[in-house]
Amino acid sequence: MFSHIILGARDLGRLTAFYDATLAPLGLVRVDEPEDGGPSGAMWVMPGRRWPQFFVQLPWNGLPATWGNGTQVSFAAPSSAAVDAAWAAAIAQGGSDEGAPGLRPHYAPDYYGAYCRDPEGNKLCFVHTGEVEALAAAAV
Repeated sequence: MFSHIILGARDLGRLTAFYDATLAPLGLVRVDEPEDGGPSGAMWVMPGRRWPQFFVQLPWNGLPATWGNGTQVSFAAPSSAAVDAAWAAAIAQGGSDEGAPGLRPHYAPDYYGAYCRDPEGNKLCFVHTGEVEALAAAAV
């Protein structure tokens, strides 16, 4: 559904280290960002795929990055163990807890998710459910 997501960064080095650790359990890897004349940033993808892409970068307009109230980026996880590992890595890297890993059957019977905020306040979700897994497999 999405080609890429970009979150603005105030401290690019800190957010890059945060997302390197947090996204590794989900199978995402940092790759060289394409040179497009824009501000510095970092980009993650699934190995061997160009899309979708997740970025953190300094804002194009030069103003300080801010988090969005009501905004959340949700990452599909290949297993509930990957949800646990991504959430634990996020917390260990300075993220804040917004909901520990566990089943949330009010979303779907097999919805296993966890929520946190990155060090700059962006809200994240890590989720494993059969329907999301099927969609991810179909996108290959």
